Amino acid sequence: MSYRRTVFFLLLFVLFNWFCQEVKTVSPRELALNRTTYAGLLDSAKYVGMNTCKSCHVNVHETFMHTGMGLSFDTASRTKSAGNYDDHIAVYDKHKNYYYQPYWKEEKLFFREFRLEGKDTVHLREEQVKYIVGSGQHTNSHMWESNGYLFQAPLTYYTQKGKWDLPPGFENGDNSRFNRLIGLECMSCHNGYPEFVQGSENKFSAVKNGIDCERCHGPGSIHLAEKSQGILIDTALQIDYSIVNPSKLPIDMQFDVCQRCHIQGNAVLRDGKSFFDFKPGMKLSEVMNVFMPIYSNSENAHIMASHAERLKMSKCFVSTDTKIRSMSPKEAGLKPYKNGLTCITCHNPHVSVKVSGKDQFNAACRNCHSGTTQVVCSADPLIKKKANDNCVSCHMPSNSTTDIPHVSVHDHRIGLHRPSITKEGLKKFLGINCINNPTVDNKTKAQAFIQYVEKFGFEISLLDSAMQLLPDKSASDIRTNFSALVHIAYLRNDVLTLQKYLRSVPDAMNIVVSKSYDNKDAWTAYRIAELLKRSNESPAAGQWFKRAYELAPLHAEFANKYAGDLAEHQQLNEAAKLYAQINKEHPEFAPAWSNHGYLVLLRDRNTLAAHQLIDKSLKLDPDYEQGLLNKAAVFLVEGNTGEARKLVMKILKINPDNVQAKQALSKLNTI
Repeated sequence: MSYRRTVFFLLLFVLFNWFCQEVKTVSPRELALNRTTYAGLLDSAKYVGMNTCKSCHVNVHETFMHTGMGLSFDTASRTKSAGNYDDHIAVYDKHKNYYYQPYWKEEKLFFREFRLEGKDTVHLREEQVKYIVGSGQHTNSHMWESNGYLFQAPLTYYTQKGKWDLPPGFENGDNSRFNRLIGLECMSCHNGYPEFVQGSENKFSAVKNGIDCERCHGPGSIHLAEKSQGILIDTALQIDYSIVNPSKLPIDMQFDVCQRCHIQGNAVLRDGKSFFDFKPGMKLSEVMNVFMPIYSNSENAHIMASHAERLKMSKCFVSTDTKIRSMSPKEAGLKPYKNGLTCITCHNPHVSVKVSGKDQFNAACRNCHSGTTQVVCSADPLIKKKANDNCVSCHMPSNSTTDIPHVSVHDHRIGLHRPSITKEGLKKFLGINCINNPTVDNKTKAQAFIQYVEKFGFEISLLDSAMQLLPDKSASDIRTNFSALVHIAYLRNDVLTLQKYLRSVPDAMNIVVSKSYDNKDAWTAYRIAELLKRSNESPAAGQWFKRAYELAPLHAEFANKYAGDLAEHQQLNEAAKLYAQINKEHPEFAPAWSNHGYLVLLRDRNTLAAHQLIDKSLKLDPDYEQGLLNKAAVFLVEGNTGEARKLVMKILKINPDNVQAKQALSKLNTI
């Protein structure tokens, strides 16, 4: 046998033996015992629902259902509602001249909106309340539904004051009536995980009732499977990584579980992330960065859900050693919270604070602030007696918030307090601060400034700060920051700058293509279209309206604007079909009814059908200026100048600056 053949057979023999060696397999039990990361973070982990958790954790479930989280969200019922419903109750919005009244019809809750002229009811709208939000300890807010789309209803019950009033943000002329969208951001803190319809802003195919176990413990499918197989772990000796126990997380990550909802700031999502992408065992900054405005007297002001932010301002927290707070469970032991101050130092999330009582919280204080036998407190005995020997009364007083009227909550900045201030008492604005990430990047900071201007009505000058963080000198810069730069141009109504961006990125239409839950690219397309339309670049605007609609076909405003563009370019039949689709999908959307009626007038000269369609828009919103103007046009076609004039005068009473109404009145004066 030749040398080559010998070597060849020798190699075959070695390879054969290597392949034939017994392959060592890892059993599910070994995998569970040796796991070092939480199984709930795996893509294969699924949510199983609270009732499944209940089957093993009956006692925990029973007490949890009486907590604020357990009572957070449910279908409207007399049992769920904390409100009173005396027949005389009527909330009046003096700015919009509407009355609101809650009432029960059998077992269904309704809100009635009406307007009076003398003793006559000149407007009446009634909507059924589908869901009640909140435990009732502070408030009950309300939602109504239209074809799966959720909206906030224009009444809130303020439990502490025992009164009905407009919801927060609806006051002082900003009443959204029945039109405030309930999107994922709202739902992500006030309820369990819903099934959201992509391409909409606020449509849900399924809605859960209440915050459930998996919001704090993560998806439970792997945990369930292992326990069903009898794979048990002694949690006194090691961590069970099949499910998250927040008390065994490093302290910073414990905070992230709570402050996902208990920091009520301006959340800037990372690209491609959703408000439901955070899972316990992650860092919150992997999904979002949350910003708060800073004022010169911020120390004496707090908002409703600022618990985590305020707690971190406390000397009690600051004095906690940074090293300890960032310890891993292995370093800190199986209960790292015992080495520092966190939310669960004082709160048992499975038990209502009403049940816990002051003793539990005083005991938490005594853990650190104790002498040999008693709490060290230098307060005058009379003050201590007045406070009922309750640490919280003095050091975490219940004060009014800057964002929610008629509500007082405990300020979680532990220390000595001055009287809290209202929103009107806030002084010099100093800037914004990211609460959960000290090393946030410039692009994220810029987005925070943009969102503050758009969402909260901050000074437009904040956009200058955003621009300093977003370079736009080269085509590469513009391409990288395209959506944010377009957003700024839109908020500034800066058509010239937008045109510069479009020249720098000639293939912009090809980069605005992503479909996502937040319709980011659709919004970019829409903003471009709106600005181009204002500059009389109608054909180009139409292409961008079309792109917005293609990316988010269930968005009412995008569809309505695209239909309007079709009509403007004499594609009347196509526009009519799209308006009919919008009317069916969004029966609550007044502009589409009005526009559809005007289109019928133009195309068919059918004044009866036009009146009927436009009247549906005015029933939804009697002050809808375009609807009133379109109806005046119908009367004008009929030769009824008197009724047309009445409607035009009504528009000018609502809005003296309405240019179209002024032009219509001028025309009527010549007839």
